[in-house]
Amino acid sequence: MFNLSTVLEHHARNSSNKEALIFADKRITFSQLDAAANQIANGLVSLGIGYGDKVALTCPNLPYFPMIYFGILKTGATVVPLSVLLKRHEIAYHLQDSDAKAYFCFVGTPEMPMGQEGHAGFEMADSCEHFFMITPAFTDASPIEATQTMGMLMAGKSPVFQSYFTSPDDTAVIIYTSGTTGRPKGAELTHSNLFLNANLSKDLQKLNYEDVSMLVLPLFHIFGQVVCMIASIYRGATAVLVPRFDAEMVLSLIQKEKVTHFAGVPTMYWGLLSFPGADKFDTSSLSMCLSGGAALPVQVLKDFEAKYNVPILEGYGMSEGSPVVTFNHPDRVRKPGSVGTPVWGVEVCIKDENGKELGNNEKGELCYRGHNVMKGYYKRPDATAESIKNGWLHSGDIAIRDDDGYYFIVDRTKDMIIRGGYNVYPREVEEVMMQHSAISMVAVIGVPSDEYGEEIKACVVLKPDDQITEQELIVWTKERIASYKYPRVVEFMSSLPMGASGKILKRELRK
Repeated sequence: MFNLSTVLEHHARNSSNKEALIFADKRITFSQLDAAANQIANGLVSLGIGYGDKVALTCPNLPYFPMIYFGILKTGATVVPLSVLLKRHEIAYHLQDSDAKAYFCFVGTPEMPMGQEGHAGFEMADSCEHFFMITPAFTDASPIEATQTMGMLMAGKSPVFQSYFTSPDDTAVIIYTSGTTGRPKGAELTHSNLFLNANLSKDLQKLNYEDVSMLVLPLFHIFGQVVCMIASIYRGATAVLVPRFDAEMVLSLIQKEKVTHFAGVPTMYWGLLSFPGADKFDTSSLSMCLSGGAALPVQVLKDFEAKYNVPILEGYGMSEGSPVVTFNHPDRVRKPGSVGTPVWGVEVCIKDENGKELGNNEKGELCYRGHNVMKGYYKRPDATAESIKNGWLHSGDIAIRDDDGYYFIVDRTKDMIIRGGYNVYPREVEEVMMQHSAISMVAVIGVPSDEYGEEIKACVVLKPDDQITEQELIVWTKERIASYKYPRVVEFMSSLPMGASGKILKRELRK
């Protein structure tokens, strides 16, 4: 029997006065965090919510998120984290699809407005019995009839709670995939999935009790949730919460709180690298940076490490893998551009479209099996069977393995461009174009073509004060890559569309 909330309860007992969370001027100890989670658990149980129930949560990176998250887990219920960017019809879909019995939703502040989207989502989901607003102050009265605040749920509840002893294979969290191929599906992750992944994550990033980790990746996203939040709490480290990425704010907090560990997606590293006032901040406390969520351009990695004098370890994962699958281990040779080697307890191989295992340096689909593989997609046995075959989870990512056993992600299967019968992997083109001194960021996509089926287009953000024409950039790229791979169309843009986790949304560019 095992409940993931143990990672918090252990330090609440043994390091009760140690700071677990820092947010603005607030310092929250492990015992205070655990006590708040216990009050939420007692409140939920008083409403008949417990083992097997689903409870949804929409909240930015604020202390409320881990309080509610662990409070739900303590009851034996399942957490359903939802993106803060979802619109009303999307919220309604997720609540209905997950069979959520209750929903916690941050209603916003003038600094972090959330509008009425959460309320609308609640009203549209008949199956959701209870709705709790997360308000800036626990004691705020509810301005919406027939709803209550998180504070009202906690009021008068005991700060002591005996957690429900779930099975390691019980579902702890349902994480919804991005839905790039159809409607979002909920990946069921167990208490064991998340515990083992958090355990190896703390070791991979050499996270110690005295360290200070920055939580700027969205906690509703599996990367920020497991590799950052749970790993930090499990290790007894201190976490600095940042509700949204802002380069100046991040650098200021690194200096102020002497942050040692930073995890981000490539666009965050690009943002820190591009920030003009970076040199005025003292970032010497940083000892480790992690990158995941998308491919980190090698040029960005090299430039960032040279500027900030701290290594970036890149890994690979996905929601269905709880999330970490491979990583550039700190005690092994690191290969820029590689996502490293399999993590402890996980096997990885490359297969062709017929399921045949391929050898080194052959392109195919990355597949893996181990303790990190999800139980399946919630209420979707057909989709589960399509994804997990003979125990191997098929990632949908094209990769190769070199002779040293290191894996390199070539691209997503769905992002691959087929131009005149030739396969073109956008990442390869992007890596070449990022070497141009005028380019700040680039995303390569396929666009319809009557002649070739698909044509290659590059969406480019230039560095400030740099100029280059479309034709000049096309010619420059053509000289450095095979003739069927270079972009025939270039569009200059002021910015690229990004999701809540900082990933570039290529589907929006295709639209």
